[in-house]
Amino acid sequence: MKSHRGKWTWAVTGLLVAAVLGPGAQAGADSDRSGLSEALDTVLSDPRMEGGVASVVVADADSGELLYQHQPTTRLIPASNTKLATSAAAMEILGPDHRFTTDVLAHGRRHGSVLRGDLYLRGTGDPTLLADDYDELAAQVAAAGVTRVEGRLLADDTRFDAQRLGSDWANDDEPYYYAAQISALSVAPDTDYDTGTVIVTVAPGAAAGDKPLVTVTPDTDYVDIDVRATTVAAGGANDLTVERAHGTNDIVVSGTTPVGGAGTKQWSTVWEPTGYAADVFRAALADHGVKVTGPTRLGRQTPAAAQRLAAHDSMPLKDLLIPFLKLSNNMHAEILTKAMGYEVSRQGTWSAGLAAIAGYLKGVGVDVSKVRQVDGSGLSRRDNFPAGQLVKLLLAVRAEPWYADWKRSLPVACDPDRFVGGTLRSRMCGTPAALNARAKTGSLTGASGLSGYVTGADGRELVFGIVLNNYLASSVKPLEDAIVVTLAKSTAQAATLVGPKTARGGDLECAWRKPVLC
Repeated sequence: MKSHRGKWTWAVTGLLVAAVLGPGAQAGADSDRSGLSEALDTVLSDPRMEGGVASVVVADADSGELLYQHQPTTRLIPASNTKLATSAAAMEILGPDHRFTTDVLAHGRRHGSVLRGDLYLRGTGDPTLLADDYDELAAQVAAAGVTRVEGRLLADDTRFDAQRLGSDWANDDEPYYYAAQISALSVAPDTDYDTGTVIVTVAPGAAAGDKPLVTVTPDTDYVDIDVRATTVAAGGANDLTVERAHGTNDIVVSGTTPVGGAGTKQWSTVWEPTGYAADVFRAALADHGVKVTGPTRLGRQTPAAAQRLAAHDSMPLKDLLIPFLKLSNNMHAEILTKAMGYEVSRQGTWSAGLAAIAGYLKGVGVDVSKVRQVDGSGLSRRDNFPAGQLVKLLLAVRAEPWYADWKRSLPVACDPDRFVGGTLRSRMCGTPAALNARAKTGSLTGASGLSGYVTGADGRELVFGIVLNNYLASSVKPLEDAIVVTLAKSTAQAATLVGPKTARGGDLECAWRKPVLC
């Protein structure tokens, strides 16, 4: 692990926040003359939280002074607010300029354009590799003068272990793109970089009774499409489903779609992403006139004597954080977790990565004995964070040299650009929080979170952590928004309560509703 720069500043911040986030459930509320405590208590008393539990903390960003707390030490499921810890640790441990490298190496003897030996495709976890990037790697191999490989294509994904899915992830999430398998070698179908997935596009046939037209992006034979769907007359039901069978790459398209209708576009995970990457690369080699005579084998470590023929570097981490946090990409979080494990202990495992994250959190004053983190993304329901510890982290990272890049990656309320507004692009519009609040969203069924920064009406920057659990309402996002908008509309002298609005839909993580980002 890299040295803790600014450790003295972190320690002072940690002591200050520890003082204000003490054991008292309402510490600071008794001295609140602005009315902020009463206003936020009113929001949390909304009937939508009846029977539920909330942990909410607000602090002054510059001084660390506690302004409000409601059950600050109560550990709740943070959902994707977990990514705050993962991303901050990655910026420190890997560094903002870290790039993932993917190599192609030859092991054997060259005889002119013929390699008598094996070709290795070696990955280090790049979650942004597109089919075009594999095509460029193949072009480099051809440019190096190789036209024939009399050996095997070996995919080296050994930077990470072979555990593909988080141990606590729900089984019924497996086919869906937000729960793809984790490998050091994979493919993303587009520049949302949902690595380990393919996009299945279904269009209606020309006439009723025809089979719909199905295309896969990228164009790969790694998945098998079984079309059981039917085109029906115009005005009929468009109820298409796209489902991958467990343990296979058989994707079944069923249902109906009307003539002239919209069809559907759905993302599906693949089974064994290393094989997916090798398949896409092998096809690219063929396109560039490079024939591999032997079979493809997975999980083989590249020999030290192998010679590099081609390489591709990812964007730097500070830029990768944009699709990661703006779109709340679970797979990026898990890949970064394993990458941190490898950086710190040469073990690309979840356990090593989580130990590295915990080491960073402890170094900046977060009390790791008060939290439980079991994955990088927050997809697990065993993740537990109290709002008080989230606020400690949000205060501490302001002293980091990479803070500006990290904060830039947080979603911005009501900014319509999906790579700026991200999962907040349709929230808090028409309020003082619009284009003001920057925060990480989080959603699982019965668990919601929103933590970040907002500037009040008097120009004071505020830090907030909101984690809501165990509610039965379809959505509590309006309550989170009401808290943040109230902060944006208030001053140190006077709070202005903004009541929560009626929810527009369910509580699913905004970025997870493909292909439309709300």
